[in-house]
Amino acid sequence: MAKHEIRVVELFAGVGGFRIGLEGASDAYETIWNNQWEPATRHQDASIIYQARFGSRGHSNKDINQVHTEEIPDHDLLVGGFPCQDYSVAATLNKSGGIEGKKGVLWWQIYRILEEKGDKRPKYVFFENVDRLINSPATQRGRDFAIILASLADLGYVVEWRIVNAADYGMPQRRKRIFIVGYQQDSVVAQKVEEMKDWVLYDGVMAKAFEFRPKAESKSEFDIDGSIQEVSAKFNIGRKDSPFGNAGLMRSRHVYTVDAEAIYDGTRQTLGGNLVDENIVPEGYFIPESELPKWQYEKGAKKINRVSKEGYEYVFSEGGMAFPDPLDQPSRTIITGEGGSAPSRFKHVIKTKSGRYRRLLPIELERMNMFPDNHTLHPDVSEGRRAFLMGNALVCGIVECVGRSLYQLMYDEAPTSTRPIFTVRNATPMLDLNLFAYAESPFVVNRPKKQYKLDPTKHLLIGFVKKDNEEYIMKEEPTKIYYTGKTSSFPSTIVLNKLYYFMPYIKGKGVKDLYLIKVARIGSKAEVHPEDNDNEARLVFELEYLESLPEYKMVSLYKHWYKDTLLGNIL
Repeated sequence: MAKHEIRVVELFAGVGGFRIGLEGASDAYETIWNNQWEPATRHQDASIIYQARFGSRGHSNKDINQVHTEEIPDHDLLVGGFPCQDYSVAATLNKSGGIEGKKGVLWWQIYRILEEKGDKRPKYVFFENVDRLINSPATQRGRDFAIILASLADLGYVVEWRIVNAADYGMPQRRKRIFIVGYQQDSVVAQKVEEMKDWVLYDGVMAKAFEFRPKAESKSEFDIDGSIQEVSAKFNIGRKDSPFGNAGLMRSRHVYTVDAEAIYDGTRQTLGGNLVDENIVPEGYFIPESELPKWQYEKGAKKINRVSKEGYEYVFSEGGMAFPDPLDQPSRTIITGEGGSAPSRFKHVIKTKSGRYRRLLPIELERMNMFPDNHTLHPDVSEGRRAFLMGNALVCGIVECVGRSLYQLMYDEAPTSTRPIFTVRNATPMLDLNLFAYAESPFVVNRPKKQYKLDPTKHLLIGFVKKDNEEYIMKEEPTKIYYTGKTSSFPSTIVLNKLYYFMPYIKGKGVKDLYLIKVARIGSKAEVHPEDNDNEARLVFELEYLESLPEYKMVSLYKHWYKDTLLGNIL
């Protein structure tokens, strides 16, 4: 049991990046309540995954605007990656404090919760946002960040920030984000702040997490004056540049800020070092040769004559991008449009050892954000949505580093964790059925059809049949049950919720009989061979016979066990 306990509430939780990072930093961090709500969508994918991985206890899948502060338990640390929006405010007479955020601007929900908690508000806060926050909006550079800092100052917080590119500190993705850490003035950490310069450069949470050197002549000090409404209306008005550097500290509305250059001489992760073996990549992720020119065009430099809505002619131009993506460097920033097979300028494409080109798998996108393998794998969540969720996520390793640093300043001792983030990944990841501990539905349900037409674009699973099961599988019966061997030999890259057909592989012969997968679920060998009394959890496929090839056909299987391909490749 942890020596200390830091009670965490996670807002805008996504699929749990803050939680994974903090738990990787120390066993003291325990998330007691979390909220995830995706507006304007019926299928709450992130919430579904969060509950599948961490359980539903303390989880809220409700619009944060509708959550009453008393529903949120008292806590020590409030975290969240709040959306980047317009933070301007307007004064009204009937609003507490005279502050009214624009409808739907979620920063003001954080402010509301902190304000309404009163003397029970958390001692510490930790937020993440896009790096452009310190420069927005374009018409009043730095205003939005000044509003946030002033709001936190008025609630009694000392606040430091740092823009961090994860790749600068050895992590596998070039993803630049701002991280904001605040501590109440009477907290242990705030009491350690003496000289603001020393805290920013050497002694603070961010300085100890991510060493840096200040750029020459980048230091600046100033005050954020006036009410929140005055800050919104007047801050930095008429000036070209934001006064905020990419590192800094605010105490009692006074700001000390510099521009930071990363210092790092440790190990560095690359895109290539996080890929899975080419042999277990589903066929649908490879790019057909006929499609390569479209991808090359999307990735290439362009100058295109266009006409605006107002009738003005102009030249649209953009530079070229690396094609394929280099394997000896960190990946580019993952965006929400990473999923799907359509050619795109922004999707990652790699060249495999065999010379083929392919897109990245969801498990590889998870690795770029330092999530556990298959963290987003769920029978009710599509591959495209898994990619979207990683485009919205943060790099968990950044949170882990900040969490360690914060803990050390709180308790003057090094943190320990039984849940560290792994940086060495297996090129042949196998399926872990514990991922489905909270799943209530099967992975696949396909309706049997009296009349059918084979679809060559559907996914086909080929599975090796062990000797003791051959007689059962080869019987002429319309329905069958096929169980996998121990899942330690089943590739976790197989797209379970896309499987449609199944063909059993008979040693020395190959494949011949084609089945529809009616249901894919967790079961055991005892369903077919009760006499063995083998109840170990395995994948079980309920099958319905469709037809057979004229003769057996030999195919290659991954490690002689399985193959995920398209039916058209066999037919």
